[in-house]
Amino acid sequence: MALKKKGGGGGGANWMDTYGDMVTLLLCFFVLLYSMSTISEDKWKAIVMSFNPSAVEDPDPTIEGTDGPSSDPEDMGMPSIEQQQQEVDQDIEDLFQAIQQYIQSSSQQNSISVAKEDGKVYISFGQAVFFDGESSSLRSEAWPILDAIGDMLGSVSGSIGEVRVLGHTAQGNPNRPNDVRVDRELSSMRATNVVIYIQRQDVVEPEKLISEGIGQWRPVDTNQTSEGRARNRRVEMIVSGRDLQLEAEGATSYYTASYTTE
Repeated sequence: MALKKKGGGGGGANWMDTYGDMVTLLLCFFVLLYSMSTISEDKWKAIVMSFNPSAVEDPDPTIEGTDGPSSDPEDMGMPSIEQQQQEVDQDIEDLFQAIQQYIQSSSQQNSISVAKEDGKVYISFGQAVFFDGESSSLRSEAWPILDAIGDMLGSVSGSIGEVRVLGHTAQGNPNRPNDVRVDRELSSMRATNVVIYIQRQDVVEPEKLISEGIGQWRPVDTNQTSEGRARNRRVEMIVSGRDLQLEAEGATSYYTASYTTE
């Protein structure tokens, strides 16, 4: 297709010359780009020096950029899981020490005991402190004790994973097991009433409170004597510290998923 010349005389020839120069420059530019895509390091240096003879080679070239956000808790000013777990373990140790001191200063120290093992605090309350014989109703003497224990639990509630309360009975007749229903119901109600009292104090999240009725089946003494049976009739409280690693992995010890059906 022929191109129309604009204007007259030599003006058309000048326009064609300019167009030809532009096409030539574009061709040279694309040839240069293509050659740069496969250029060796030495050739690239020669090209740079031809444009800028004063350019100095960087012996250790790096690509600099701004630091992005870090996912490391320590880099964000937050304690690591290990550091947080140490704080949890220390809270449970402080709870154990506080209960020990309370027992030593209490008039009921012969009826309350505490121990600690594997990150758990074990508290045992004798029946004489909490209940009358064959009764699951808390005695008024138990109220100030549970108030004090509740305050101590509340002081470290964020580090507590679970508070499990176990009710125990004794075998009233050494030669014959207790009636199954009476045994289980009595021990369960004793544990439940202790949990209810603590829950009403609002010191630990309710989902962390668990009650269990063990009955006569885990005695700590003989049922052949009245003294042994008195020791077996008891309520135990097991306080567990949180396991932050398990929580980070999505595991929990006291939550149960609920499902609904149409």
